[in-house]
Amino acid sequence: MARSASRTIVLVVLSAVVACGAAATAGAWRFFHKDPNNPVVRLDEYFTMGWVAWDSSWYMRIAQEGYQFAPGQQSSVAFFPLYPLLIRAVESLGPNVYQSGVLITLLCGPLALMLFTVWARKLTDEDTALKAGLLMACYPFTLYFYGAMYSDALFVLLVVAAFLLLERGHLGPAVLVAAVATAARPVAPAVVLGLLVRRLEWKHARGEKWSAVDFLPVLSGLGFGAYMLFLWHQFGDPVAFVKVQGSPGWEQIPGWHTWLKVSWFERVVLAPQDKREAFRLAAHAFFTLLALALVWPTRKLLGWGYAVYVLAIVGLPAWSTKDFMGMGRYLLSAFPVFLTAAMLLRERPLLLRGALAVGAASLLVLSWAFGADYYVS
Repeated sequence: MARSASRTIVLVVLSAVVACGAAATAGAWRFFHKDPNNPVVRLDEYFTMGWVAWDSSWYMRIAQEGYQFAPGQQSSVAFFPLYPLLIRAVESLGPNVYQSGVLITLLCGPLALMLFTVWARKLTDEDTALKAGLLMACYPFTLYFYGAMYSDALFVLLVVAAFLLLERGHLGPAVLVAAVATAARPVAPAVVLGLLVRRLEWKHARGEKWSAVDFLPVLSGLGFGAYMLFLWHQFGDPVAFVKVQGSPGWEQIPGWHTWLKVSWFERVVLAPQDKREAFRLAAHAFFTLLALALVWPTRKLLGWGYAVYVLAIVGLPAWSTKDFMGMGRYLLSAFPVFLTAAMLLRERPLLLRGALAVGAASLLVLSWAFGADYYVS
């Protein structure tokens, strides 16, 4: 009897939450004990603090203080509002701001993986859906689904839900969920194009004519638009979130230096000063190129809609980054590539098992590193 993909993924994900949580907790314990000047942390706080690092502080500030924008300086407007709004809502129920952020991720991440498996089963068979779910659950950067105080789990949950609703023919609810999703991450063009092309493709495959209603996915960008209106009203600049990317420390300035990845070549190939940094940047570049290489197989196996979505969701941040840093995490949003990979590996079980083993081991290592305050993505 074939294993239930959903049931197996539930067990795998619950195990991953426990294992990665333990690894992050161990990392946090090391961080707080390696320097005697660090504050004393209660034993029960190590788990929460293991999942709080780097951009988590920005979400904390937005949830507690609102937005601020200082032209030419790193500012909180770079981070979209849905996740900090939810943190504020959960915080009002009793947990502190960090506990609230971690709780949201612990809810959204596992749900995203389970819903992804349901979506995959809609497009393929049970066994391939299971393999796709395992590949995504064991992807090294899926640690951001298992507790990290980041918005990725929330965004992916909403986008997968939108595409699943679209596959089931529920266009209106799909657009509504997608519009909420675009208030979480600055990638509205990818969501709009992906849903629109997939809807038209879905109708064509059924021999049905297109109508004006089929173009409703263009409204998926309303969440993105609402944030721009807020920035315009609050700071007089609807694209403030773009402008702060070039501030000192982030330095993602649009131009040939960024587009040609000069910084990446200098730090990885030409004159690497830090071997760990060079390895980290090379890993992010590798996963980015791998995802882009899967765009065409995605077109052949899943259709134009998903290929366009993957190309946009990967291409936009890849084009705008100076050194690929963070791309490993952003690729979680390119969820169709995990199903494409599973379909390509159906006849290569040894390669699949190797990928799962390496991914699972890397996942635990990165969870520990995140808890220990190392910059992993």
